[in-house]
Amino acid sequence: MKTQAQVVVIGGGVVGCSVLYHLTKYGWSDVMLIERSTLTSGSTWHAAGGFHTLNGDTNMAALQGYTIGLYKELEKITGMSCGLHHVGGITLADTLERFDMLKAERAKHRYMGLHTEILGPAEIAKFTDGLVNTDGIIGALYDPLDGHLDPSGTTHAYARAAKMGGAEIVEHNRVLETNHRADGTWDVVTEKGTVHAEHIVNAGGLWAREVGAMAGVYLPLLPMAHQYLVTDDIPEIVAIRDSGREFPHVMDPGGESYLRQEGRGLCIGFYEKPCEGWSLDGTPWTFGHELLPDNLDKIEDSVNFAYRRFPVLECSGVKSVIHGPFTFAPDGNPLIGPVPGLRNYWSACAVMAGFSQGGGMGKSLAEWMIHGETDCDPRGFDVARFGKWTTPGYTVPKVIENYQMRFSVSYPNEERPAARPFRTTPMYDIFDQMGAVWGQQYGLEVVNYFALPGEPRYETPSFKRSNAWEATKAEVMAVRESVGINEVQNFGKFRVTGPSARGWLDRIMAGLIPNPGRLSLTPMLSPKGKIIGDFTVTCLSDAEFRITGSYGAQDQHLRWFEANLEDGVTVENVSDRVTGFQIAGPNARELLSRATRADVSAEAFRFMDAKRMTIGMADCLVQRVSYTGDLGYEIFTDFMSQRSLWHTLWEADKDLGLRPFGMRAMMSLRLDKLFGSWAREFSPDYFPGETGIDRFIRWNKPTDWIGKGVALMEKAEGPKRRLCPFVVEAEDADVVAYEPIWIGDDVVGFCSSGGFSHWTGKSIAMGFVPNGAIKPGLEVEIEILGSRRKARMIDGPLWDADGARMRG
Repeated sequence: MKTQAQVVVIGGGVVGCSVLYHLTKYGWSDVMLIERSTLTSGSTWHAAGGFHTLNGDTNMAALQGYTIGLYKELEKITGMSCGLHHVGGITLADTLERFDMLKAERAKHRYMGLHTEILGPAEIAKFTDGLVNTDGIIGALYDPLDGHLDPSGTTHAYARAAKMGGAEIVEHNRVLETNHRADGTWDVVTEKGTVHAEHIVNAGGLWAREVGAMAGVYLPLLPMAHQYLVTDDIPEIVAIRDSGREFPHVMDPGGESYLRQEGRGLCIGFYEKPCEGWSLDGTPWTFGHELLPDNLDKIEDSVNFAYRRFPVLECSGVKSVIHGPFTFAPDGNPLIGPVPGLRNYWSACAVMAGFSQGGGMGKSLAEWMIHGETDCDPRGFDVARFGKWTTPGYTVPKVIENYQMRFSVSYPNEERPAARPFRTTPMYDIFDQMGAVWGQQYGLEVVNYFALPGEPRYETPSFKRSNAWEATKAEVMAVRESVGINEVQNFGKFRVTGPSARGWLDRIMAGLIPNPGRLSLTPMLSPKGKIIGDFTVTCLSDAEFRITGSYGAQDQHLRWFEANLEDGVTVENVSDRVTGFQIAGPNARELLSRATRADVSAEAFRFMDAKRMTIGMADCLVQRVSYTGDLGYEIFTDFMSQRSLWHTLWEADKDLGLRPFGMRAMMSLRLDKLFGSWAREFSPDYFPGETGIDRFIRWNKPTDWIGKGVALMEKAEGPKRRLCPFVVEAEDADVVAYEPIWIGDDVVGFCSSGGFSHWTGKSIAMGFVPNGAIKPGLEVEIEILGSRRKARMIDGPLWDADGARMRG
């Protein structure tokens, strides 16, 4: 075993071997993998081996498509068989809501180039040779790429391909310690000696928590005990096999099961409600190629349901029961990428669908390590989407909830209840007593809307307009006609100080860095010119600045700041130390003037000004800006002063019509002005010129800001597509995201977001369209839940088009 390597991958499951292969594929050959036992030990060896592209996250779906396409490449490179069976897959829908979800997924697939189909009951019966009982089935989604493979053969194919690229693999060698050196490199202490490595990749699978703990890292994941059955020979399956065909995958979410052919019989697995977490406090190092004791009691209801859906099972014997653990993160997606706060430490964990996702995750992590960023937006699988606030007490109930709801319908407005409330602001009890209906962002309870008197205190999950409609409308009208108040806790906030702060911000940000007492809007770009941040920068002095951005992306942004830090600059994440409110609407200035002795007149306090002032008893930073697009102010104060600030503002109202509003109203209000939103219009998938955020770039500033060369090239060549706003002839459902945009019989683009503008009474969509197709009044169709709705491009905001109210 060598004692030095550029990269040490810890863990020899399918994910670790995929990372190792992709590192060699992209040019790093001085890499090694260390496995405590043998390759495939842990979860990989007992996996059912199924693969599919269906995923609500379009980037994850694309990476799953990449994974599936990679297997034939591996076979060609290595001469080894992955045991591929491309049999196609059918996902059944037994409710209208589930059928709506499948139609929404089919719509996403159109612009992704995935050739899925919606089937009716008769077509389902034909595809499955009548072996599926279609009673109560409304329809299904068919994906020809679905299939299964040999888990062991595939993992060893990854490993051989990596070795052919120069990698070393050391088995039967447990890692004992990972020690960080002052220069950012690592000493990996193993049973067979110590390896000095520039980078560590934690692909520990069932032991990822233990490996992470060696470096002082808590990774929010939990192994779950999962069970599937393999039947004896089934005559109907034998007949299909003898005819040269193979039975397709069938997922029956209503029955919490998936089913496929296994030899001359069937394999069926379950995501049962009475599930069980495994090794809650840590995985024993002695565990390996064992299975867990059978526990058929917990799947009894699921099995009985399966007998009704697949009657051939009732007459077949069970050949074997496979009951083993595999890992989940709280939201079911992988934990991939650079771990915040640690230099050169990378996570490749919680890839529960290893044979659907392992190739794509290995590709993305290798890109990240070698090139500094991934080809696609990694937010859905970035390990930094969970912050230091996560604990085992949070992880366990969220993972169990995710497992139980693995096959449940996922609604765009759904708020799942496990491990909540956890993180709250000082306003939680006050807003709760006022009828708040809560959402969650980055573990924080955030008001979605305030229920009207007599209405239920929850929002019904739906693909269509929900019971939040009237309450949201009332909040929108209050902002536009009088004044609304909303918390600003759910902004990410950073304090940047030091003699080099301005110069550093000029290099990190593409836009203007303002003078003292002013603020600016600016994108932050990656070296490849992609949008990785959308910020307000406030200058308090030449040596002190405030950066405000996405609350949910705070760890991702802090990681980038720290990776690009320079002498003379200090960056602090103050997201949870600084809080407050925004007030917006025509009466906002009058409300503020009643609460402070400071001069807040239009002449003294201009649009995009920032001033320190005392409001009541609270020392505050007040910024004249508002995401509602109305006359408004963001008021920031110390966390401990927030309740005092609230009482001061609330008591100053008297006759101005002050009303609290939530995020549902905020998203409607921003559509009035066609404001883009982080993670919707602005994300690492897009270049600034495509989205229109390039208008905030300061092109002529002399600093060589990050991404400048690529951005200038895009500006010179012109983007190939642009973000366009549309008014949609919708009925009871509005655009959410990723709905295809049709011109004639061709899908030419997709939507980034949308919703209903309550002030204008119109359904709005924002989406990307090729440059060559854009013209004034362009008419298109946007597919919403399988129905193509007419839409017309508009040329500007539907409200306050000249900004007179916002700037006045």
